[in-house]
Amino acid sequence: MPDSKLIDIFLMPGDYFVGDERYRVRTLLGSCVSITLWHPGMRIGAMSHFLLPGDGRRRIDRPDDKPGMYGADAMRLLTEGMERLGVTLVQCQAKIFGGGAMFPRNDKVRDIGMQNGDYARCMLQKQGIHVVSESLFGEGHRQLIFTIRSGEVLSRQVPPEPKPDSKPERRSNAGARNHQ
Repeated sequence: MPDSKLIDIFLMPGDYFVGDERYRVRTLLGSCVSITLWHPGMRIGAMSHFLLPGDGRRRIDRPDDKPGMYGADAMRLLTEGMERLGVTLVQCQAKIFGGGAMFPRNDKVRDIGMQNGDYARCMLQKQGIHVVSESLFGEGHRQLIFTIRSGEVLSRQVPPEPKPDSKPERRSNAGARNHQ
């Protein structure tokens, strides 16, 4: 199947997707993290886009949250979706992306991006799923494209824009000539 025939899916924060080789999944990540799971023999894959580590099921004060906002919930949704399609999880390959610093890092506080990346690693280890690659942390955001047919994930990290100088530029008229 040529790439032009693939069905494109775009994940927003808190979304997840499970599907077969007909799909290509895209997302943009800042401090959020995406986990991709792929079964090479069956050509079935899954991708998450979670915002926060931990479990959101106890959070009754936020009923409008998307189901995959929290790492544990996203992982549960991915694994349940893969198992429904007959995939044995320990035969999957995992890749982890994101956790970028969107603001300058502070040595005294672990930012949310680092917490998300570490949480993703821990969840996959507990599930016994082999991580074949990761692109975590750094500065700026990432663009991801996961082609389920091949298992390939293209990742492009985009550094933050330099901050404009907050001081107004001082100009002097000294030495300026008036041309007429």
